[in-house]
Amino acid sequence: MIPSSPVSALSLGPLTIHFYALCILAGMGVAIWWATKRWEKRGGNGDALFDIVFVAIIAGIIGSRVWHVLTSPEPFFGPGGDPISALYIWQGGLAIYGGVAGGAIGAFVMARVKKVSFTALADTLAPTIMLAQVIGRFGNWFNQELYGPPLDAWWAWDVTCVTNGQTIPGCEPGTYHPTFLYEQLWNLAGVALLLFLARRFDLAGGRVFWSYVAIYSTGRAWIDAIRSEPVLMVGPLRIHTLVAIVMALVGIAMFVHLTSRRIRRGGEVVAADGSFELAAQTEGGGPDTDHVEKSGTPPSAADGPAPPGS
Repeated sequence: MIPSSPVSALSLGPLTIHFYALCILAGMGVAIWWATKRWEKRGGNGDALFDIVFVAIIAGIIGSRVWHVLTSPEPFFGPGGDPISALYIWQGGLAIYGGVAGGAIGAFVMARVKKVSFTALADTLAPTIMLAQVIGRFGNWFNQELYGPPLDAWWAWDVTCVTNGQTIPGCEPGTYHPTFLYEQLWNLAGVALLLFLARRFDLAGGRVFWSYVAIYSTGRAWIDAIRSEPVLMVGPLRIHTLVAIVMALVGIAMFVHLTSRRIRRGGEVVAADGSFELAAQTEGGGPDTDHVEKSGTPPSAADGPAPPGS
């Protein structure tokens, strides 16, 4: 049985360090490190990538919090709600689709500023985002949140509803499906699958990013369907479940479209400068410099996957 964390924060005098925030920051740090390695392999500049990612992270945090508040409004605007607590991101509540949408918009703008290919950027970041999600989900364990229905099994999560010596409001002690763990395991497998597919089938031109969207959303749809925290409902479906289903279909459709476009063009964007490859690429993302077309009119930095709508 999975135990609960007895603490979710550490107080150092007037400073309170929330473990949820530390998990998010750790995920970001690992993602930036890995993304830099992947970007430089494409011929990109690591400093430029940091500037892009810095803006994307800020935009992503804003987007993820806005989406969470809009889809789970009761704690903030319902009876007895506290609107100011919508700003307390350290207490949990960052919705991934809002984060990806906000981050994609920030990255798109910065890609134009830095004059790099947004397509290559999206493919570079895709698996690193998925790994960051795995690390960030540990924050849900510390906060004792995101669990499913009651479960009597060896892998059940024993939720005590007590953290830092205080009872968590609205929490019912018991053993539950650890949906945060289900998502972590799905995403870990997703990272491995994404890297395998990219290497095996020479994915580029935005197809790595949309593969990520399809893989993540497929898992998120069934995992979210069994989560028990209150959320906006659309008919019989939770809003996040519905969005995940839609985004899984969009991801598949975009993958098929971009594959057809590659066949028509005879190549696809691979390098950070927007150059596209006419033959096979190496390591499912890094350009093979012997086969990269250095034409004077490479695809535009804007010629890439559109950010998810939610």
